[in-house]
Amino acid sequence: MLAHCKFPRPYIPVLLMLAVPAAFAASAASPAIVLEGPDELVALMTPYLPEESPTPQRLQAMLAEMLATEGYFSPGFTVSEAEGTLRVRVDPGPRTRVVDVAIDIDGPVATDKRESLMTQWRLPADRPFRQQDWSEAKQQVLSELLAVVHADARLVDSEAEIDAKTQQAHLRVRYDAGPPYRFGPLYTTGLYRYPSSLIVRYNHAVKAGEPYREESLAALQSALLATPYFAVARVFLDRDGAIEGEDGTLTVPVKVDVRERPAHRLGFGAGVSSNTGARVEATYHTPNLFNQAWILDSGLRIEQKQQVAYADVTLPPDDRNRRNAFGLMAEATDIQGLRTNHHAFSVQTTSPRGSIEQRLSLNWERERLRPDGEEESINKALAANARWTWRHVDNPLDPRQGTVLQAQIGGGSKALLSDQNFVRLHSRWLQYFPIGELDSLAVRMEAGATLAPSRNGIPQDYLFRAGGAGSVRGYSYRSLGVKEGSATVGGRYLAVASVEATHWISSTWGIAAFVDAGDAADRPGDLDPAVGYGLGVRWKSPAGPIGVDLAYGQRTGKLQIHFALAIPF
Repeated sequence: MLAHCKFPRPYIPVLLMLAVPAAFAASAASPAIVLEGPDELVALMTPYLPEESPTPQRLQAMLAEMLATEGYFSPGFTVSEAEGTLRVRVDPGPRTRVVDVAIDIDGPVATDKRESLMTQWRLPADRPFRQQDWSEAKQQVLSELLAVVHADARLVDSEAEIDAKTQQAHLRVRYDAGPPYRFGPLYTTGLYRYPSSLIVRYNHAVKAGEPYREESLAALQSALLATPYFAVARVFLDRDGAIEGEDGTLTVPVKVDVRERPAHRLGFGAGVSSNTGARVEATYHTPNLFNQAWILDSGLRIEQKQQVAYADVTLPPDDRNRRNAFGLMAEATDIQGLRTNHHAFSVQTTSPRGSIEQRLSLNWERERLRPDGEEESINKALAANARWTWRHVDNPLDPRQGTVLQAQIGGGSKALLSDQNFVRLHSRWLQYFPIGELDSLAVRMEAGATLAPSRNGIPQDYLFRAGGAGSVRGYSYRSLGVKEGSATVGGRYLAVASVEATHWISSTWGIAAFVDAGDAADRPGDLDPAVGYGLGVRWKSPAGPIGVDLAYGQRTGKLQIHFALAIPF
């Protein structure tokens, strides 16, 4: 017996399964039908059994169609019926294997590309024939043609010739690659407030004259959608403007169609933090300050322990993809017996260095400190700072595997508007280890040192305190540090470590167990790590995992509740 199966379209999934009548609901098998045979095949067919028992002949035909999708074209069935149960013994017979594959690609495909497609074919000779593998193999070749150079590639024809008598499959597939494509000039529609040069600032992928790549169009589109300027962005080839070269290559303009976001956004919110208490805030945002496409983010946040007003301005990226920004801030805090009034101005530039993000900044700040039981003081600093962050995780918002590293160095000098000479070093390491299919283990370490004759004259931003969510749970926010009067102030040294295991009991809810330890002090020998441990609940929100923890502080003998959005720094 020789069976011919033709599949003229490239996107057909499991064809023979689709031939099963609509009465096949994907539900548990009716108790009236019992299948016996190889476990893997019984598990495959059981979800597709009908809710109502068909005739034995019809049931055998249905099972045969399902087995054919796995390469069994000559099965045998033994059917018996007793006491309302239809028992079917399935003998799948020998499995059909692929004996030869003929792949034809019409068109001017580069020799190395053609050879790569042939050698990477996913259903080679001597492999069992499966309908799903056959469909995926055809789609893989087409996808790779479409992805690079050949934007008009198509599957012309395909045929799987099945000889059920000899259990052999002969595969033939033919593609038309179409002409090679090259990017032409970029042009934009939908701009009203912004110049077309703004699009160019975000375009680091689509270059006129370079071979067409599908991923380049996707990269530019993603970059535009990630900006605050555009609510909609579509990037595609304008085939109507194609120009054919002497070698047959088509140079095609790239069209960027955008819809701008509103020019102003005013927001109001309320919330609560285990670190700083209840909060209300108002924010104002515009992506077009002074009609220059400058991004202004400003706001007023009032919390029980901290109040802050800020205005940050970020400029569009330059031709080297650097983001320049500057900002002002005024802040008042009352935390652990230490009241501060803090004013700051900063300028910074952020740029990628391969897989590392680099941020360079210059900050001027003036701070008034009033520790309970001590005299107030005023500290000023003009500090330069450099920070490098390397992220290599499987999911930026919800990682289970990977590493995040961050290192900082900064400092100020009495010769340059600072009250004290100091150099500040700070590093953080976060490592994720997957456990099983869903669970994970996270290890976090943090260390810091401010090298100076003393902490006097150094603003608190350049010293260290520990405790609270994101630090040492089981202790109040910034309660671990140096005692000055009855207040806790920052010390020159910091050491924190944490281990946390998370078990997900569903796709969105999980439970965590953790141990934290850390301290801040004025001398390395005075570091006396405070230990906290406890349990927590995790919820996968659209913005990332949210954690609520109940932690016991071994040093204080008290329980603390902490909650935070758990996103890697």
